[in-house]
Amino acid sequence: MNDISSPPTGKTAAARRTWRPATQLVRGGMARSGFEETSEALYLTSGFVYPDAASAEAAFANKLQRFVYSRFANPTVANFEERLRLIEGAEAVRATASGMAAVYAALMACVKGGDRVVASRALFGSCQYILGELLPRFGVETTFVDGEDLDQWRAALAPGAACVFFETPSNPGLALVDVRAVCDLAHAAGATVVVDNVFASPLLQKPLELGADVVVYSATKHIDGQGRCLGGAILGSKSYVEEKLQPFLRHTGPALSPFNAWVLLKGLETLPLRIDRHVASAERVARHFEGHPKLDAVRYPFLDSHPQAALARRQMKAGGSIVCLDVAGGKEGAFRFLDALSLVDISNNLGDAKSLVTHPATTTHQRLSPEDRARQGIGPGLVRLSVGLEDVDDIIEDVAAARAAD
Repeated sequence: MNDISSPPTGKTAAARRTWRPATQLVRGGMARSGFEETSEALYLTSGFVYPDAASAEAAFANKLQRFVYSRFANPTVANFEERLRLIEGAEAVRATASGMAAVYAALMACVKGGDRVVASRALFGSCQYILGELLPRFGVETTFVDGEDLDQWRAALAPGAACVFFETPSNPGLALVDVRAVCDLAHAAGATVVVDNVFASPLLQKPLELGADVVVYSATKHIDGQGRCLGGAILGSKSYVEEKLQPFLRHTGPALSPFNAWVLLKGLETLPLRIDRHVASAERVARHFEGHPKLDAVRYPFLDSHPQAALARRQMKAGGSIVCLDVAGGKEGAFRFLDALSLVDISNNLGDAKSLVTHPATTTHQRLSPEDRARQGIGPGLVRLSVGLEDVDDIIEDVAAARAAD
């Protein structure tokens, strides 16, 4: 269970009404203790006590709704879950220790031996490993398709499937999947659709409204947004979460720590302000460097030059915080560019207050074959820039100086 067991106090009861998103991210799911604290309480406890043995028996038999063990549920974690659930518009949610724990658990809750998954080829490297190497050990087959190609989805789903998985925009190449169209094809094939929405964040894209069944996040990224802690989340229907997902989480234990949940709660409070700044700066960076003589291409979903710009504008509210630069000179040119940056840090994280840059071919996607990287548009000169919250003119000047230094 993840309900706050004590009734709301003070003004918390009023927060049950439907607020606008920015207000929900500050007030949603608030459950103060008897001390009436302003900031949400941090419950650093592994377990909970019972007034008598009969109460413990009833709790473990699910006849009494209360917290029993923080591996199953914790008040601080539940507060984070409820706030995220409200902004996503989901029926239910469970938090996990990391984004990859969320991806793995979400998929494992959908499949069994003999099942088949259809997935977009353009995925984060660890997602590729789960689908291509880990699930087959349990007798689960994965068919990969080019996510932009509806004909490939249609053909791959024709025999039926248990699950569909994709991320949009993709990491790192910013390729898009038509969420509504693929969901329609998947549901006709009997599949549960799981969407990794981390690049768009809960504010820029709503996969559940577009037909998806399950949404996963690495809360480590924009939700925390300041490089402080790991976390993940899985959102979907009440039946999926309680009947399929919760038993897997309860018995395998990828639990989010209460402290990390508290940090992520604080991240949600400022998420709209940060996302607005990320998006405005990223789009300005993209437009500034489009056509640069030392860049083979600039990729950003809301640039007219993006081959799926119309789809991006149809299913996203804005283009996000990631800009991809195709640096001339291949790997050597990309490395010279990265090493010449003085403000932007080299790091494989994203969605941070600090601008971060990485070379996917040698870091996050190095396990892929050169052919697979090429099919995903991950060339040797591709650089992924996560645009932070610094003054955008400083970011532009740093990138320009690094290019001029080559």
